[in-house]
Amino acid sequence: MVREYYEKICAGEQVRTNLIALRDSLKEERTRREFAYLLGGDFETLTELLKNDDPKVRKNAALILGKMESEDLLPILFDAYQSEETRFIRADYLKAISGMDYRPLLGALKERLDTLRNTEAGEQEQKHVSGEMRVLQDMILKYQKTEPHTFTGRKTVSDMILVTNRCQREATARQVRLGRAMRKGGSHRIVMLSGGLRLCGFCADDILSIRTWSELLYPVPVPALPADDPEEIGRLLAGDVLKKAEELHSGEAAFRFRIELKGRVDQRKKGTLIRRIAQSLECQSNGRLVNSVTDYEMEIRLLERRDGTYFPVLKFFTIPDRRFSYRKEVVAASVNPVNAALAAQLARPYLKEGAAVLDPFCGVGTMLIERNYAVRAGNMYGVDLFGEAIEKAGVNTKMAGCSIYYINKDFFEFEHKYLFDEIFTDMPQVTAAKSSREIELLYFEFFEKARLMLKEDAVIILYASEPQFVVSNVRRYSDLWIAEKFVFNEKTGTSLFVIQRGEGAAQKKEAV
Repeated sequence: MVREYYEKICAGEQVRTNLIALRDSLKEERTRREFAYLLGGDFETLTELLKNDDPKVRKNAALILGKMESEDLLPILFDAYQSEETRFIRADYLKAISGMDYRPLLGALKERLDTLRNTEAGEQEQKHVSGEMRVLQDMILKYQKTEPHTFTGRKTVSDMILVTNRCQREATARQVRLGRAMRKGGSHRIVMLSGGLRLCGFCADDILSIRTWSELLYPVPVPALPADDPEEIGRLLAGDVLKKAEELHSGEAAFRFRIELKGRVDQRKKGTLIRRIAQSLECQSNGRLVNSVTDYEMEIRLLERRDGTYFPVLKFFTIPDRRFSYRKEVVAASVNPVNAALAAQLARPYLKEGAAVLDPFCGVGTMLIERNYAVRAGNMYGVDLFGEAIEKAGVNTKMAGCSIYYINKDFFEFEHKYLFDEIFTDMPQVTAAKSSREIELLYFEFFEKARLMLKEDAVIILYASEPQFVVSNVRRYSDLWIAEKFVFNEKTGTSLFVIQRGEGAAQKKEAV
């Protein structure tokens, strides 16, 4: 078919349509070789089309020439790119050039990028300018990789925000208060937010070892940012973002960023708004901030306030967070390690050092590993019917430096020669594959089996997304009572239950 398409193009028949069809057919390497053999190095017909009055003809001709991988075409395509006046196809010339060795053009490409950063354009034109800039940046970075920045702000005192479990913020706050932040002299305070904590007068070293937060963010001290003026957002934000990034890092290269908008912004307009803010940031920072789709070092997150303005925070991916570095392997049902760590922290008063601990639904081992981080256990056993999870649990446990015995078996068939002090587990939940009735029956059987595996004064710690099944089953036994319940998610009811076993359970139940 490539010969037929090309012959029609040469004859001037439906040139745009046949160019598009030819371009689509060249996606396969075999077809590209066939077409290159057909041309025999004669590209004149296609290069002449770069002067055609129809911009889409020029665009498709350029993209086809780019697939030919002939270095002789590089100056021709670049000259066409420089003289092109239609904005929406300029990026296509660059895409055609990007498959060649364009290193001799790097200086000119950088100049073009600097020019675009200072280009004022209307909303529709801005989309095409941003697209051209993204291709230019990718092309420059291909041959001139910038050295990544090193986070040096571990001891730099600064305001920070910790994103935590909404219902259990205090558990993290208590750990900060007991940490290294209690220094003599300097003032510091902790402010409760709806989704976490704001820490004033602390440094990263004070919180990097705390396992119960999910994100560390740095607020940017700027006035409220207007939601409908991306250029003004960039003007207000660029200097302070760059100042904060440089304060916390070493390295001379530009900072690569992405933008995330959180709020009620119309999804149809979101992409355009992000592109325009990014271009404004690049322009206002004189290229010290560079928008990058994938290889970014920080996220500039804009959080919408109730009044419609934005509150900016920074998330740095340069911060060495090694809290869960052991967790190399996961499966679909794996518990979030922050939730596992929070469960262990909340249950800590009930955990005994050197206890024999059993996880009947251990998955990849996260619950047991986090339990051991909270209070050093004795013999730990993990049981799971899913063989892949057991294999992955072994990998994670080795990485964590723990000693845990894993058994690939159904818990309800598991036997052991001695009783356990504790069960610490993430209970199975209702899914598309497991109905509510099946899970209810599993809870019923779990409590029957658990009582046979535990000592008389044992404790059962359950992270459960079906709290009603926990409550109804505890009521069935005279020797069990719920010592504490910690809600993790008010909407779903997911909670952590600390269940104790022993004499006087009836009186304890009444007291609770």
